[in-house]
Amino acid sequence: MALTEDTFISHLVELRDRMMRALIAIAVAFAVIGFWPTYSVIYDFLALPLIQTLPAGSKMIATGVITPFLIPLKVGLMAAFLLVLPYVLYQAWAFVAPGLYAHEKKLVLPLVVSSTVLFFAGVAFCYYFVFGQVFRFIASFAPASITPAPDIEQYLSFVLTMFLAFGVAFEVPVAIIVLVRMGVVTIQQLRDFRGYFVVCASIAAAVVTPPDVVSMLALLIPMCLLYEAGIIAASLMGKVKAPEEKPDSAPMSAPLTPEQVAQEFAAVEKEQNSANR
Repeated sequence: MALTEDTFISHLVELRDRMMRALIAIAVAFAVIGFWPTYSVIYDFLALPLIQTLPAGSKMIATGVITPFLIPLKVGLMAAFLLVLPYVLYQAWAFVAPGLYAHEKKLVLPLVVSSTVLFFAGVAFCYYFVFGQVFRFIASFAPASITPAPDIEQYLSFVLTMFLAFGVAFEVPVAIIVLVRMGVVTIQQLRDFRGYFVVCASIAAAVVTPPDVVSMLALLIPMCLLYEAGIIAASLMGKVKAPEEKPDSAPMSAPLTPEQVAQEFAAVEKEQNSANR
């Protein structure tokens, strides 16, 4: 019991240390970004796809008193997290690594790199392709008597939601490879689940994206393609089986029946009588 409690406490300490390292890295990146290129410049960059679709001379507005101060700070915090994302993912993998087999530990570095690249690919796809299409689609429905003036806080919330949705969606191949390598699912099961995945992805895309067909399809189509890419990658890599543990001792024989015990006793007694003669 004491050993179990010590192990649990050691895991908590390890988790705390990993989280502290990740938070310190984010804080350092946040301080660096404050000097270059500054938080306001980053927000202007994020707002560029929307500004380009607004009428000439239109700008975004801030309805809160301290919103012009808080929003750039939130943007800087988001940028700091993305900047040190590889290090954060490494800390997460390092925490679970002691419980993995040797062949599974070899996957840590490739998974950290691929997870980071795919997440950034999803964010870039959302910013450079989806935002422009969505904002132009929405602007086409605006009445001529209305001058759009989006709030900067609502826009930031929208951007963060979309970035997170596309970043996580692009992690589908990594999730598939991990599940296959751990033996949770097989390639054939993933192929049989293809139709259900399309339905689930459609529901997820409809929930996290704005209520328009463009953004929904922009998330649904890449998810389906990445699902197929994950199946192909998992098939090429193959499933590595965990090494079987050797038993500490030979298996115990089955207990003797009363008849066998009697026969053994009679045989021993006969040998003793022969020896005495």
